[in-house]
Amino acid sequence: MAELVFFCGTMDCGKSTLALQMHHNHTARGRGGVLFTQNDRAGEHVLSSRLGLSVPAHEVTTGTDFWAEVVTRRSNGERVDFLICDEAQFYSAEQVEQLGAVVDDLAVDVFAFGITTDFRTRLFAGSARLLELADRVETLQVQALCWCGARATHNARTEHGVMVVEGAQVVVGDVAVPADEDAVGYEVLCRRHHRLRMTARTSGAAALSPQTLDQALLAGD
Repeated sequence: MAELVFFCGTMDCGKSTLALQMHHNHTARGRGGVLFTQNDRAGEHVLSSRLGLSVPAHEVTTGTDFWAEVVTRRSNGERVDFLICDEAQFYSAEQVEQLGAVVDDLAVDVFAFGITTDFRTRLFAGSARLLELADRVETLQVQALCWCGARATHNARTEHGVMVVEGAQVVVGDVAVPADEDAVGYEVLCRRHHRLRMTARTSGAAALSPQTLDQALLAGD
C-alpha cells in the first residue's frame, strides 16, 4: 500500500543524504522513481548532499503539478513507483495535496524530505501541510549540534555570523558560509541559544571545548 512519508529535521541532519540513499535502494530493486527538489544549495535541477553527493533532479516551480507529472510519465510508458521530494518545505500547500492524491489514487509512494520551521521558528507552508496529511512523519535520528554541543533544534539565518530575525522566508544559503563573508548563511542552534540570538561567532566559540585530562592522572597518581 502506497504511503506519503515526511522525513524532517533541522538543517545539517542528513535529509538529502537519506533521500539519495532511498532513491538508490528502491531503484536497485527495479522500482521506477522520479527525483524532485527546489532551491537546492547547489543550484537548479540538482539534488545535493553536504557529503558531496549530487544527482540531476527535476526542479519544482510554482507551476509544478505532481499529479500531471506522474500521469504524463506513465502515459509515455515510464514506470513511476515512487517520488523522492527533497526541500519539500518550499512546496505549496496545494502541491502537497497533489502528492497525497498521487499516493491515494495512483498508488505511488511519496517520500518527502524537509525542515519544518524557518529562521523565525515559523512553519513553512509545505511542511505544515505535510504534517497534516502524511501517513507517517519520521524525525531523522542524526542529530545536528549547536555550537555549545547540545542538540540543535532550530535553524538560524546569519549575516557576518550575526543572527537575523527579519527578512523574506526563503533565502538560499548554506551552513558552510564563513562568518566573515558578506553573504547570507545559516547555523543550527539549540532552542536556548536561538532564543538568545547567540551564534558561534557572537558567543566567541570557535569549536566545542577540547577534552582535557586531569594532571594527576597524567602523573600516574
